Amino acid sequence: MAEDDSQFRDAVEAQAQGEVPERFEGKYPISIRGLTNAFGDQVIHDNLDLDVRKGEILGVVGGSGTGKSVMMRSIIGLQRPQSGQIEVFGQNVEEDAPAGEINLRSRWGVLFQGGALFSTLTVGENVQVPLKQFYPELRPELLDEIARYKVMLTGLPEGAASKYPAELSGGMRKRAGLARALALDPELLFLDEPTAGLDPIGAAKFDDLTRELADTLDLTVFLITHDLDTLYAICDRVAVLADKRVIAVGTIPELLETDHPWIQEYFNGARARAAQESNARATHGKPPPRRVSGAPVGGASVAPASGAPVTPDGLARAAQGTGADVPAAGASRGPATNGPRGKALDNPGDGQA
Repeated sequence: MAEDDSQFRDAVEAQAQGEVPERFEGKYPISIRGLTNAFGDQVIHDNLDLDVRKGEILGVVGGSGTGKSVMMRSIIGLQRPQSGQIEVFGQNVEEDAPAGEINLRSRWGVLFQGGALFSTLTVGENVQVPLKQFYPELRPELLDEIARYKVMLTGLPEGAASKYPAELSGGMRKRAGLARALALDPELLFLDEPTAGLDPIGAAKFDDLTRELADTLDLTVFLITHDLDTLYAICDRVAVLADKRVIAVGTIPELLETDHPWIQEYFNGARARAAQESNARATHGKPPPRRVSGAPVGGASVAPASGAPVTPDGLARAAQGTGADVPAAGASRGPATNGPRGKALDNPGDGQA
């Protein structure tokens, strides 16, 4: 029986290596040009441009109704824009292969607000949903193994895989949703308000987990948030939505140099000052760590993040229990207020002449 399992794992690994595309090696895994979204007469985005750099955690902020979630939904194909072009991994999302194939959509994971778990499925069964869609040949025993591994990867106990969402706390549901987002070993991770509704301790631990996973698994993270602590603690750059477009992208110190009233009010308010002071105390005055080594001041090149990247055979390795060794959540937090790849305030269309 053990020999049969070993042979099956080898077959899965061989198939994964043959079907899963190579990891993206370009500079911008997400590139948006001229995006326009509208609902009837209400225009949400008007000629919006944005580039997301490989390996960064990009925070996306803006007032209520500025279309942060709508932009994310447009990128992942859930919202069809009126005009504009969106490329993910160099491929137009409108030209993706049909659903069910090993295609563009298997290379990203999404954590929606509230987790968006299926209430009638256990946590483990929720994690298995994308696996069954893209790898229908996997046996139930192997699906269970992979699901348990992903659950534990996000800091949940192994027993959480057999529980239903209603049996979990809010923080545990967030982590369960994250486990599902990581099911296919994605290169790109979308997080929509991941710390909303969490207590300060739980939010800080989720921030730690996000940074650790991004560093260890070599992820690019598109993170929508209102949480100033999150921005100061883990975001390499911040994109600001206002006036129906991305008005600025840069590190927080760079954004503070702009004179846009919303940016000044957002980052100079009482809550922003409290977040900055809290972050300074957490690091004991130490300079912020840099996730990427070898990047010049101009930020022209992006070196791989620290830690072993997930390879196309990640599913098989996960089943074997030899996945990446992720540090425990709750380790000391390191801010990224200077940004490892920052330069003088970037244009939203970074990289475009």
